[in-house]
Amino acid sequence: MESPLFEIRDLQATAGNQKIVKGLSLTVNAGEIHAIMGPNGSGKSTLANALMGNPEYEVTSGSILLQGEDITTWPADVRAKAGMFLAFQYPQEIAGVSVIQFLRQAVSARRATDVSAIEIRFSILEWMQKLGMDPSFAQRYLNEGFSGGEKKRNEILQMAMLEPRVAILDETDSGLDIDALRVVARGVNEVRKENSKLGVVLITHYQRVLEELTPDFVHIMINGRIVASGGMELSQKLESEGYEGWRV
Repeated sequence: MESPLFEIRDLQATAGNQKIVKGLSLTVNAGEIHAIMGPNGSGKSTLANALMGNPEYEVTSGSILLQGEDITTWPADVRAKAGMFLAFQYPQEIAGVSVIQFLRQAVSARRATDVSAIEIRFSILEWMQKLGMDPSFAQRYLNEGFSGGEKKRNEILQMAMLEPRVAILDETDSGLDIDALRVVARGVNEVRKENSKLGVVLITHYQRVLEELTPDFVHIMINGRIVASGGMELSQKLESEGYEGWRV
């Protein structure tokens, strides 16, 4: 029997010696979108960072599996090379490193082979056209002077180029107006057309991004745990009633 694409088994994680994730389990199969919703302080971003292997977050128990292989102790760069991707809530600027330089190094590491500048340039321009990005951004320093929407689209460009197996989108909708949100959501859907087996864990506060991406499953996270799971009807109930009904 084939293993699920991605599994989180009874995960507990700390940040700054404080227990934040308190026994969380989740199974993501190929091609599925799982939305995790929760209020501020529920542990969503800690979960994202722990899944990606950020050394500032410690997994104290439980396990993380990628296609049946335990990756719980793997460093972040090894997870990335294996096909894990994290889109940051607040993408960082890297002065002196152009988008095309960054992506050439990242794609070469992901493929474990040196990718030519010509191949990278061709792929970037192709994806920029699909994502509605100005081609001149390829020569600009990574995220330097980018608007919030441009930074988020650049994250989607990276996801497209790296062809991950699992993408964790940590509040990709944060700080975006409705038009920018739709552009980013269309970009995610465009990537999924090309990479139909991509599993997505979408972390968000708001229902509006779910209307654009239509997750297969919606989970509510409160105080470090998933307290409810369902379909889109769960997010609609949340929109009308808020989180109070699930707080304990």
